[in-house]
Amino acid sequence: MSIAVRHISKMFGKFRALDNVSLKIEPGELVALLGPSGSGKTTLLRIIAGLETPDDAEDAAVLFHDQVVTHRPAGKRRVGFVFQHYALFRHMSVFENIAFPLRVRPRKSRPSNEIISRRVQELLDLVQLSSLANRYPSQLSGGQRQRVALARALAVEPRVLLLDEPFGALDAKVRQELRTWLRRLHDEMHVTTLFVTHDQEEAFEVADRVVVMREGHIEQVGSPQDVFDHPATPFVMDFLGQVNVFHGRLEAGRMHMEHFSLEYPQYQEAASRLATAYVRPHEVELYRTPHEASLPVRVLHVNPAGPVTRVRLQSVAFGIALNVDLSPDRYRELMPRPGEDLFATPNRVRVFVPDEDYVI
Repeated sequence: MSIAVRHISKMFGKFRALDNVSLKIEPGELVALLGPSGSGKTTLLRIIAGLETPDDAEDAAVLFHDQVVTHRPAGKRRVGFVFQHYALFRHMSVFENIAFPLRVRPRKSRPSNEIISRRVQELLDLVQLSSLANRYPSQLSGGQRQRVALARALAVEPRVLLLDEPFGALDAKVRQELRTWLRRLHDEMHVTTLFVTHDQEEAFEVADRVVVMREGHIEQVGSPQDVFDHPATPFVMDFLGQVNVFHGRLEAGRMHMEHFSLEYPQYQEAASRLATAYVRPHEVELYRTPHEASLPVRVLHVNPAGPVTRVRLQSVAFGIALNVDLSPDRYRELMPRPGEDLFATPNRVRVFVPDEDYVI
């Protein structure tokens, strides 16, 4: 089941939550809506679900498999919706929570008790909770409750599965386990799935494509690797993890920053233009001797805990702080110490100028 939204806008009073948003999701895709709070992610999800209506506009539309459903009630869209805080019925067992959307169907379309029992048991097996069918939500862990919520959403055999920050209320370890589980579940079922998150690691690990949103607009759409390696705007570059930022100017094939410059052959004009350079921490190399296009730095702090060693630096020449991530092998080879003077050389720099973007 494909999903398409066309020219969707939404105002809440004077706040513009969405501004002329268009997006196409292919059948069987798992797509993440990624962005900070207030970017419009949940509003777009709720409009697709039928829980909100878009502002009136002649060309605004929500389509499921090329059929317009813009004004179709949520109950008639066959959408499974999973909320961040589970929304389970506390007085019902796990079994009855999952069975609920089947039992409340109109009499003509309501399955028999036998069919409901069989369907619920299939879902319990799918979410690996068969042994907990008679427990109540208060007797479950957060991760188990979220799996019950997913099973309940799947009970109606939805054409589309929508998840709003599904793991936001869980601790880091449980989040990791459920991300892996959700990806595996999707690969088995192939239900077109759209989920909201502000966590880039979550989006990149689970999704086929990522939609980066900001202030009611879509900034970029692409595979996780495309979005990370080829950010379309400074916002996407800055939002997707820590970056080092240098302000300077482009002129005659070089990017000039204070006491520091790099070749930049994409811009050969003699006229100088203001520009901003972004460098990710893992794309900076540290040396004990000067190299071409290197910057003198002083080590402020070294944190070797975790999969990379994080080194906090300060430019000796003009005082700005830098962050560098070293691999375990490179850290053991270099062994930087606080107070030591080194030289930093960017391996890759992304330069943005007004209305354009280039990559060195």
